[in-house]
Amino acid sequence: MADDYLVRIGKLIRDARQHRGWTQSQLAEALGTSQSAVNRIERGNQNISLEMIARIGEALDSEIVSLGYAGPMHLRVVGGRRLSGAIDVKTSKNACVALLCASLLNEGRTVLRRVARIEEVYRLLEVLSSIGVRTRWINDGVDLEIVPSAELNLASIDADAARRTRSIIMFLGPLLHRMDHFKLPYAGGCDLGTRTIEPHMIALRRFGLDIAATEGQYHARVDRAVSPDRPIVLTERGDTVTENALLAAARHDGITVIRNASSNYMVQDLCFFLEALGVKVDGIGTTTLTVHGVPTIDVDVDYSPSEDPVEAMSLVAAAVVTESQLTVRRVPIEFLEIELAVLEEMGLDHDRTPEYFADNGRTRLVDLTVRPSKLEAPIDKIHPMPFPGLNIDNVPFFAAIAAVAQGKTLIHDWVYDNRAIYLTDLNRLGGRLQLLDPHRVLVEGPTRWRAAEMMCPPALRPAVVVLLAMMAAEGTSVLRNVYVINRGYEDLAERLNSVGAQIETFRDI
Repeated sequence: MADDYLVRIGKLIRDARQHRGWTQSQLAEALGTSQSAVNRIERGNQNISLEMIARIGEALDSEIVSLGYAGPMHLRVVGGRRLSGAIDVKTSKNACVALLCASLLNEGRTVLRRVARIEEVYRLLEVLSSIGVRTRWINDGVDLEIVPSAELNLASIDADAARRTRSIIMFLGPLLHRMDHFKLPYAGGCDLGTRTIEPHMIALRRFGLDIAATEGQYHARVDRAVSPDRPIVLTERGDTVTENALLAAARHDGITVIRNASSNYMVQDLCFFLEALGVKVDGIGTTTLTVHGVPTIDVDVDYSPSEDPVEAMSLVAAAVVTESQLTVRRVPIEFLEIELAVLEEMGLDHDRTPEYFADNGRTRLVDLTVRPSKLEAPIDKIHPMPFPGLNIDNVPFFAAIAAVAQGKTLIHDWVYDNRAIYLTDLNRLGGRLQLLDPHRVLVEGPTRWRAAEMMCPPALRPAVVVLLAMMAAEGTSVLRNVYVINRGYEDLAERLNSVGAQIETFRDI
């Protein structure tokens, strides 16, 4: 029991240190102790006094323990405030997690620039560290260095961290080249209904991977005699499915053709990264990818993932819902053009700068200025499609936007089993949303938002939509247990505060 307590305290300290962007050596120096002592503390292998816990908390500017348990994080929102000024879009969450998985392909040193400091990334770093991969934040915690070990120890995997992220499924593609059999915990993430891994398996079986799912784990075996002898046709044009197929093809000694591939932003970023590793990929941005795999990858690579179009859409929606003039900088315009075309038809007043390139030298960016507008409900329904259609992750933001528009808007969120249900949480804040079935919701506007206290929906984008509505509602609202938002957004409350919002982070005592 005491050992379990020390392990839990150690994990809290490790998380706080990583969030601060410190190495174990930096924390040791601040405490006047050794790096090995910090390592033992974080692994739960050393007794630790309350005084030392307090010193660590002060050094990391983090309350490690509060009455034994700090409790979940909440947001207190004073709404009805106009936003102004400019805000930058952070790097892509989904690209960053794909690149972390892809780093397992490389036997050399990988440096990823301006990695999103989000819970999803932290969970993957915990998993990578637990199996022997060396990771550390460098350049004042802005960039991330990754050095895989020669041998990975899957037996010591941090199962708790793995189960809190669905991205763990993208370990399958790289790992099938490194070991003949291994186990991974079931994938987790947002609560968006039933999502099987069968589309992944249809692609990965062509590389000899076979999986049996029992006792909360995927039991994987690889038959080295099996390799793709014809093009792989994906049964689902999914982003992570395409990424897993790319990761498997990257170290396959031969040419792999992937058809019905996603050409979405995170897939393109992964392709650019693979090219930096020496893997030639033809057809980037199309639905047919031809991968010229190399059996061994051992290079020192430095790569800058591009900005996140879904975060950009979040910030645009924040301006629209709060009737504000706001400049959103570094918007990956190629992946937001359909959304902006729909908003233009609804009456959005905005302009954009000439295009310029992201740090990866490939993705096109603009700065976008949104102004207060009188919106009308669109004539056609809002529904997602694989890229280049309206992004699946951007659909929820149209629920909040439609709520401030004149008229009725039909939103058809056909991809996920129950995400549309979470959008009806806006009714608690004064919205008029009618759920027609688990996939369709009818939104009537305009809305007179009102403050409320409520639990955060268990899905990332609907949770942010609720936060945006609270920002528009006069009075003080409380959004409880916002871990899901921190999974996908870096310091969102603080960044919104920088352009005029009033959001306070707090925990229960």
